[in-house]
Amino acid sequence: MNLAYALGFPGGGGAAGGDFSFIIMMAVLFGIFYFLLIRPQQKKQKEIKDMIANLAHGDLVMTSGGIQGKVVGLTDTVVTIEIADKVKIKVGRNFIGAVLQKEPK
Repeated sequence: MNLAYALGFPGGGGAAGGDFSFIIMMAVLFGIFYFLLIRPQQKKQKEIKDMIANLAHGDLVMTSGGIQGKVVGLTDTVVTIEIADKVKIKVGRNFIGAVLQKEPK
């Protein structure tokens, strides 16, 4: 008699409880990953999307490359930033990293 058959490894009869505990363990692991990794990342992406959508003329912004300037022009995909007197650059909206100061209304 083979030891593997004596322990019940090759698909025979005694592992039904193990399958259910495995499913529960995987569900718990998915829950942990969801609440620790997936959900906070989705929340952060939503905040960034709202920040980019709410850009306005006069806001002081910083690009993802670290360039700071004042918003002087906006289109659907491009933001024109004045970084010095009469020096303007065009940057894609997706490259705005942060709004440092909102223009008072």
